[in-house]
Amino acid sequence: MEPAEVEFLAEKELVTIVPNFSLDRIHLIGGDLGPFNPGLPVEVPVWLAINLKQRQKCRLIPPEWMDVGKLEEIRDQERKEDTFTPMPSPYYMELTKLLLNYASDNIPRADEIRTLVKDTWDTRMAKLRLSADSFVRQQEVHAKLDNLTLMEINTTGTFLTQALDHMYKLRTNLQPGESSHSQDF
Repeated sequence: MEPAEVEFLAEKELVTIVPNFSLDRIHLIGGDLGPFNPGLPVEVPVWLAINLKQRQKCRLIPPEWMDVGKLEEIRDQERKEDTFTPMPSPYYMELTKLLLNYASDNIPRADEIRTLVKDTWDTRMAKLRLSADSFVRQQEVHAKLDNLTLMEINTTGTFLTQALDHMYKLRTNLQPGESSHSQDF
């Protein structure tokens, strides 16, 4: 899966907006949205929130977890634990990128939030690299990694599967097996 595909999935997550227009319920394949009334918060998918924000039709309310204090706690907990801690959203990195790129004026302390999420991401990537290194060195055949997000798995998945495939080929070539004499037909 490509990073753009993961971002596409993240755009289906719901966020709260405060519209500055009136519109009855809209009926979409993914479900009904609205009604939209000026000044009354309503939950919509990220893709719609971004579209409305770009057209200056709403103000975005950041998700509850997109707060400097909460993100500092998450970062510090991630640094303290040896295992992966649960993230506030399965798409925390993608949502941060999207919301800060398109609605940073609606998010207090946006630069600090960007830095905290990046610090958390870097910590988790370092843990993932160490886990993969340990996995390979110990010649394990399976591993269980809890609390990883789709983007984190996507980031290392291709590399790890290719590395494991190469290791498998090396192991099978080194193991004494049946004779490898060729036969002429």
